[in-house]
Amino acid sequence: MTTDKRKILVTSALPYANGPVHIGHLVEYIQTDIWVRYQRMLGREVHYICADDTHGTPIMLSAEKEGITPEALIARTHGEHLRDFAGFNVGFDNFYTTHSPETESYSRYIYNELNKTGLIDKRSIEQLFDPDKAMFLPDRFIKGECPKCGAKDQYGDACEICGTTYSPTDLKNPYSVLSGAKPVKKQSEHYFFRLSHEDCVAFLKQWTRSDDTLQIEAANKLDEWFKAGLSDWDISRDAPYFGFEIPDAPGKYFYVWLDAPVGYMGSFKNYCEREGLDFDAFWKEGADTELYHFIGKDILYFHALFWPAMLKFSGFRTPTKIFAHGFLTVNGEKMSKSRGTFITAESYLAQKLNPEYLRYYYAAKLNSGMGDIDLSMEDFAARVNSDLIGKYVNIASRAAGFITRHFAGEIHGDPDIELPDIKKYSDDIAGAYSEREYGKALRIIMEFADNVNQVFDQYKPWELAKGIDEPDKREALHKVCSAGIRGFQYLTLWLKPVLPSLAANAEKFLNCEPLAWAGDLPPLTRINKYQHLMTRLDPKQLDALVEANKASLKSTAPSPHSQQRHAQHQENIVEKTSQPDTISIDDFARVDLRVAKIIKAGPVEGADKLLQLTLDIGGETRNVFAGIKEAYSPEQLEGRLTVMVANLAPRKMRFGTSEGMVLAAGPGGKDLFILSPDSGAEPGMKVK
Repeated sequence: MTTDKRKILVTSALPYANGPVHIGHLVEYIQTDIWVRYQRMLGREVHYICADDTHGTPIMLSAEKEGITPEALIARTHGEHLRDFAGFNVGFDNFYTTHSPETESYSRYIYNELNKTGLIDKRSIEQLFDPDKAMFLPDRFIKGECPKCGAKDQYGDACEICGTTYSPTDLKNPYSVLSGAKPVKKQSEHYFFRLSHEDCVAFLKQWTRSDDTLQIEAANKLDEWFKAGLSDWDISRDAPYFGFEIPDAPGKYFYVWLDAPVGYMGSFKNYCEREGLDFDAFWKEGADTELYHFIGKDILYFHALFWPAMLKFSGFRTPTKIFAHGFLTVNGEKMSKSRGTFITAESYLAQKLNPEYLRYYYAAKLNSGMGDIDLSMEDFAARVNSDLIGKYVNIASRAAGFITRHFAGEIHGDPDIELPDIKKYSDDIAGAYSEREYGKALRIIMEFADNVNQVFDQYKPWELAKGIDEPDKREALHKVCSAGIRGFQYLTLWLKPVLPSLAANAEKFLNCEPLAWAGDLPPLTRINKYQHLMTRLDPKQLDALVEANKASLKSTAPSPHSQQRHAQHQENIVEKTSQPDTISIDDFARVDLRVAKIIKAGPVEGADKLLQLTLDIGGETRNVFAGIKEAYSPEQLEGRLTVMVANLAPRKMRFGTSEGMVLAAGPGGKDLFILSPDSGAEPGMKVK
């Protein structure tokens, strides 16, 4: 294999050390690992590093709850995370921790350099303080009534009922999630990174639009933030806090979002010291190496604004490219503990499911964009069995028996049976892998597999074998089976970034050196006896997986201690992220819009903004709570036709269960206008 001169450093976002790895997290790590393996197969020098994100209030409180030190908690979690990643063949060169001397050293260095350039500012701010716990409260540790709609038990940053975002000090009747005490307002001196400084803004506007640094949809999203105006970033937290203390600021600690991305540098420094590599060659400003970050779209703001600005103005290189991806839904819905679809990596492996099933399925769904992907359990089993068993493995199992039985495993030296244009297929597949268009790559691969199977069927080797004593038929049998094995060899090469374990076993069967992306593959001479490479995926195994997760997780209620920042691509996040600019007709078809007649409308006791509506949708009635009280009286609504979302999951509220959503337009309050169909529409009609 020839060696490419490119030198590449790759990272995945850091999983938070306060919870298990689940299948939503694995989307990112599998996506990154496939790209890394492909680059290495081209002969490039690639280093893949990551680390646990270990600091913050949730870590401190979880350790306190367990009666152990934060250090003990993060050490235990590190072992669990490493076990799970290894179980899914995610091949980090170094999986480290942000609670390290290397990360602390670079965090302090970057802070001091930013301070020298005048980009650090000190200000006194007002925060909510828990008098019982004697600590300032992060947003997610405060609850109260929404200042806009009055909904109770809302967190300190956003209302889950009306979607309003706000400051914790805006909450009505706030209380501490930790102690239940009423927090008090206190002043505290905090340190800010001046992201709004004209130098930062000018640099970021140029950087985010240069050299395809970001996907176009990511750059467009950043433009929205530029238009709104970048805000300075509070990079400090008050004691008690588990993290690194800010230089010359006793009792003040770096906010986790400052030292966490620096953990990329800390992990790589640790790796360099062990392997004898030059750290500066990858991180100093002007380095001619390449740096790629794979992240979830929920942390784009941090990685594409704060992080490059921190690096730029402290003398380090900025990322070559940042690749953001979407989230995972399961069976079309957000992962759910009650439905058993909040599936941990550990539970998947405990069910003895092949981890490469999931690697293949994710790859088949992934592309270079930021759209979400869905894990359909039914489609999962069907695709794995059809593609991997019915197409790929089928070629080897069909051809190997004839070659072993009749030709002592020897491959014909010149089968001269025409297979599809291998070079074109290989070039197209390589291009797709390079651009992270994995779904496209696998479609091309399976098209080639179909063609090889068609060639096999065309020659009917089972018929040729009946005349094995006839020289012409014997020769034809040897050639077609050898051609099939040759096709299987190329399929193995192309699938290797996605299925490394399966490929390794296939290489043993083929009796060849590890396959690399280097032009024509060397000819095969003799294969080993065929043994099953992969078994079919039984849908009952997936049913058992779901049931196991229902049993193990149904009593585990979400808590503020279980928030996962860097890899929090599922829990409490999918519903809050912005949707893609466009959707497919299939996406629209999933929303069941129905004409509804408002039979009854009335106030809701204890709710200032809600009306309770009884809706007729064609012989069926639904109860819906709608936040339109300021815009309409009950008398204005009764008897009117409107439009509702009929297949929205029921939502339990303290007033009862809401069984749908009435559609309205307008900014809110008195300026809301419910949608009404034209005359002639009848209750229950579907809106198309």
